[in-house]
Amino acid sequence: MCVALFIIIVAGMFTFAYLKKAEIATPLPTGEQLPQEEVKYASITRITAKHFFEDGVHTFVGEIPMPTPCDLLQADARVMESFPEQIAIDFNVVNNAEFCAQQITQARFKVSASASQEATISATFMGRAVELNLVPPAAGETSEAFELFIKG
Repeated sequence: MCVALFIIIVAGMFTFAYLKKAEIATPLPTGEQLPQEEVKYASITRITAKHFFEDGVHTFVGEIPMPTPCDLLQADARVMESFPEQIAIDFNVVNNAEFCAQQITQARFKVSASASQEATISATFMGRAVELNLVPPAAGETSEAFELFIKG
């Protein structure tokens, strides 16, 4: 009888240890986990543009590498009244194609805004803030010489 009781106690200890080990291995829920959203065009974090300032008008021209030729780049400038003014350039991409070849294609942009020469300039791409690298134009270069190709 004593041996049977001893066997039951030892079996109970092993069962208890096994259940506790399984409980520890199971991750505790930390609340509802939301699926991670994929950021489109995440590789675009910096935009380089030539910056022209003529007769109170800022003009920005440049190219952005897009992952497909079906990506249509749109650029709009907003001037926020402050001192000095702030120019915000918003870049967005429209792509209505269901299938498109994965081929990096340069998308050109040209956008202008009227503001003082001291205006501060920032940019967003698809709603995310990006670094704007402004390059001065070469001597004798004008914004009108920049050809803008619009897909149609």
